[in-house]
This record gives sequence, C-alpha cells and structure tokens, in this order.
Amino acid sequence: MGLGMKDLNQEIIKFDYDQNFKDDDFYVSKSNKHIFDLLNKWPKWEKNFLNISGENFSGKTHLANIFLKKFKGIKIESNLLNNDDLKKIKIYQNIVLENLNEDIDENLLFTLLNIIDQDNKYLIATSKKSIVDIEFKLNDLKSRSKNFLLQNIEKPDDELIFALILKNLSDRQISLDKKLIEFVIKRIDRSYGKIVDFIYKIDEVSLKKKKSIDFKIIKEVLGE
Repeated sequence: MGLGMKDLNQEIIKFDYDQNFKDDDFYVSKSNKHIFDLLNKWPKWEKNFLNISGENFSGKTHLANIFLKKFKGIKIESNLLNNDDLKKIKIYQNIVLENLNEDIDENLLFTLLNIIDQDNKYLIATSKKSIVDIEFKLNDLKSRSKNFLLQNIEKPDDELIFALILKNLSDRQISLDKKLIEFVIKRIDRSYGKIVDFIYKIDEVSLKKKKSIDFKIIKEVLGE
C-alpha cells in the first residue's frame, strides 16, 4: 500500500516533515527556503519585479501557485501573452508570468513591464535561466531585466531529494524501504528532472517484471 502524505514523516527519522512541508505539499529546504520566505513577505519587497529561475520540476510553478492562492492574482503563460491579457491585468495587483523565454513577444512584454511599473503592481516571472541571461532583442528589455529581484532555486540537497523521492513514490502508490532510498540518494544526479524520471523508470521496470522494487531494479535504472 502506498504512503499518504501524512504518513511520510514516519518514514523519515532525520527530517522534521511536519515543519518542512508547507502549503500544498511544498517541501521547504535549503534549496528553496530563501524564495519561499520572500514570497511570504509580500508586499514588502525591494522591487516590484521578481524572477524565479530553476530547472524543470524544481518547484517554480508550485511556488507561484502558493503565492497566488495566498495573495490572489492572475497567471499567464509567457508564450501565450496577448493584448487581451494586458487588458485583463488591470484589475489585478499580482501577475505571474510563467516560463519566460526568448519566444515571448518582446513588445508585449515591454508593455506589460510598463503597466506593472506605472500602476504599482507586482510581477513574478518564472524561467529556466535567469532573466538577465535571456537573449532579448530589444535593448529596452535587456535594460529592464536588470530591475528584477533575482532568485534561483538551487540544486536539491540530500534532504530535499529524500522528500521528493517519497512524494513521487506516494503519488504512484509505491512504498520503498528507507535503506533503498538512502542508496539512491548517494548515487542519483542532483537534478529535479532526473529524480522524477528515476521514479517513473523504476515503476515501469517493476511493472514489466511484475516484481517489487529492490536493489537489482534500482541498480538497473541507475545504470550500475
């Protein structure tokens, strides 16, 4: 039987799960605490523009959703930004722009930044790489990107990897011995995407072989 989120703290001796799991099962660790704390300090920010960067599956969208649930606002996918969105945001104090990248309409983005500035609104832009590293063609955008608070979600430490593995296992209704998880932590790449992919693969191999997940399956998926 799989582990429920309330049961996870029984599986972890070293970590205080009740303390570290926050809104909507978001696990706060050294890798992301600085951003989680900053979001909860709204509106007492140094600037009205915030960029949260990090690799896929690092929790950018999760953090943005927690912020919107608490402080309200509107979320827009950057590649879908259009003139209608620029009208919609008039009634919102907080705007989240998801997955900012070079494919965005730069003129619309520049207009959006001006609206945020003029109307004293707040913008959170999520992206894989820092906004200052995005190669905008408009010089004005390159200049405006320097006005953002820059916050990067760091690579997961052992504590967060443990939590992410347990969470992904729980989502798939899989239980795994603590010794097996510790074995994985010592060998898996420090990558959010690799952790998600690893859980998917061990589940897939287990189902194909019709066997419970053991050291042999884990080593096979890890390529050992």
